[in-house]
Amino acid sequence: MTLRQLAGSIPAVLAMALGAVGSSAQVEHEGEIEGVVRDADSSQPLAGAVVSIDAAAGMAVSHGDGTFHVPVPDLRTYTVRVERLGYRTVSLEVDASREEVVLIEMEANPISLPPVVVTGSLVARAANEVLRPTSVFAGEELQRRLAGTLAETLASEPGLAVSTMGPASAHPVIRGLSGDRILMLEDGERVGDQFASGPDHATAIDPSSARRIEVIRGPGAILYGSNALGGVINVVRDDVPSSVPHHLTGAFTLQGQSVSNAAGGSLHATYAVTDHIPVRLELSRRTSGDLKTPAGTLHNTSTDVWELSGGTSWVDDWGHAGATFRYYDNDYGIPGGFVGGHEAGVRVEMERTATRFRSLVRPGRIFETIEVDAGHTWYQHKEIEPPDILGTLFERQTVSGEILARHAGWGPFSSGGVGTRGAWESFGFGGGLYTPNSTHTSFAAFALEEIDLNPIRLEAGLRYDWARVRPHREDPSSDIGHIRARSFGAASGSLGVLAQLTRNFTTGASVARAFRTPTVNELFSEGPHLAAYAFEVGNPSLDTERGTGIDVFIRYTGDRLNAEMTVFRNAISGYVFPLETGELSRVRLPIFQFHGEDAVLAGFESALEWAAVGDFTVEAVASYVRGRIEATDEPLPLIPPLQGRFAIGYAPRDWFVEAETRVAARQDRTGPFESATDGYAVFDLSAGIRITVRGRLNVITVRGENLGNAEYRDHLSRVKEIMPEAGRSISVAYRVIF
Repeated sequence: MTLRQLAGSIPAVLAMALGAVGSSAQVEHEGEIEGVVRDADSSQPLAGAVVSIDAAAGMAVSHGDGTFHVPVPDLRTYTVRVERLGYRTVSLEVDASREEVVLIEMEANPISLPPVVVTGSLVARAANEVLRPTSVFAGEELQRRLAGTLAETLASEPGLAVSTMGPASAHPVIRGLSGDRILMLEDGERVGDQFASGPDHATAIDPSSARRIEVIRGPGAILYGSNALGGVINVVRDDVPSSVPHHLTGAFTLQGQSVSNAAGGSLHATYAVTDHIPVRLELSRRTSGDLKTPAGTLHNTSTDVWELSGGTSWVDDWGHAGATFRYYDNDYGIPGGFVGGHEAGVRVEMERTATRFRSLVRPGRIFETIEVDAGHTWYQHKEIEPPDILGTLFERQTVSGEILARHAGWGPFSSGGVGTRGAWESFGFGGGLYTPNSTHTSFAAFALEEIDLNPIRLEAGLRYDWARVRPHREDPSSDIGHIRARSFGAASGSLGVLAQLTRNFTTGASVARAFRTPTVNELFSEGPHLAAYAFEVGNPSLDTERGTGIDVFIRYTGDRLNAEMTVFRNAISGYVFPLETGELSRVRLPIFQFHGEDAVLAGFESALEWAAVGDFTVEAVASYVRGRIEATDEPLPLIPPLQGRFAIGYAPRDWFVEAETRVAARQDRTGPFESATDGYAVFDLSAGIRITVRGRLNVITVRGENLGNAEYRDHLSRVKEIMPEAGRSISVAYRVIF
């Protein structure tokens, strides 16, 4: 345990000791860690505290009487972490073999210790102990920022921006990179949609039912493969339950937003059928109308989203094995008014079904755990022009499997793992597209190891990926070049070091070599992409993108101050992007030609959270990236400007209020045929209350955005030429945790 962990654990350790002395209460059920969470000042029980045990992958939520029960696979010592907004996070060691009820007293504090991260790391760690810049949204913080799309939910974090073609098609941008360079995951598995193949494509993920969302900024290719040049976004739901809850657990959420007349809700619950069989069920629904802006209504931007899922597993001392099924349906609009576009816009109908099998086994010998994942995803996307004509069709089917074996101490390594992954994908196209149907086959093997030389930790990884893209027909005389099967192979590597300079200061650096295979669209596209209002021309001779990313950061973590500063540089050879040629096709759409250039993206990210006086907090975030083509020093297109936000809040135990200003500078470093945008400042105000009703934590938040009804253009919006961003808006969210 580090000095920082020890210091954060002292209040809880003392509480546990006092509880053990004052009571000889024994646990109700063998094979569980049981306890009571209460306020350190008033001794009142706390409902809604999240209790997690990293090594056992178990978690629970405290009830109205403060009690919790977390099953564990065997009777040994575990690290237990307790989190609740408004209180200092507690981390302590608990010996399950003692079978005594643990008393945990939490001290009020407007800022918490950094949350635990499970993405991009072989061992669950606090965010201030990972080697890459990381953001985590969970609990009430997730509710405060929750929006209709995943990208908008994450937009407030350093290094992140949003690219849109209407509110439904919001895409996350990390350090200037988007699309296929950002890997989207659900519970660690690829989503399998087509969001990366066009600015008009929505992401097939509804964030409303997420338990937590983790963002890894920068190359993360060792564990996840070739699509992680820019970063990784993992939506954690626990669709396949890994533990059996003692009581019915879950959450119910309702949302509403005035600027688009949006309304939605979600319900997810996990309950025990038997002592070994948990079942998780989920249902969510969201609708919205056309978006209102200070300059008028952006027509044909309504959405209608359905999502449901069910999962179960067998949980035993050896681990767990189970399966889940998820269905997603989204009907949304892309506004008109672009060159070559329909005046009334285009409707998009998308469906996704995903079946997944997952097993985690604890062999207890060389490997601590062995995880097996297998899945099948079917996805269909139709773009329909008025009155009811199919303009473009995308279909995708994915079959994948992965094995990851993790070990604890082994020779010089403190932890590590090895794994392999294989996938087969089928791509189908229709409507006005001439892109040939194709298949994509891939295979990878990887290893990631850590060496703990306290206070220094080293991490090294190596991965090899092989991929083959094969069109169903070969055409040596095609207008775009020789359409033929292509094979790609490359090695990726990473090396990082983390040093704890003092109890509060940590610094680190990492270098990663990653690659990306050109997509089917980039290689073979030929024809009008209806909802993107573009005529896309592929390049069958494109090579792989190869990127070298360097990160250097310093962090400060204290009781009343958390701060982080990162500088980065990402050099990508063969960077592929659609270059607007300035010409119109035979159907009067602007022609975009996929083409590769060596590029460099460099910049910084900074974040500060400070409990200035009492329960008053100050938060500041800033980020900047500069992208250029290396050969000519010309700017890359669609790079976000210098941007940030500044917030002042008051956050006692049971309520909060926060005033925030979002700012962006003018962006005049533009690519060919790209227009500059002015800077802006937008004012927001939010407030919330936490109340316990019948033993359940209820949280109500109200958020006012763009309260000055400012008319401004986001540089990454494809709609900025015809309409500004959303006008004044009031959002209300209610969430009960049980």
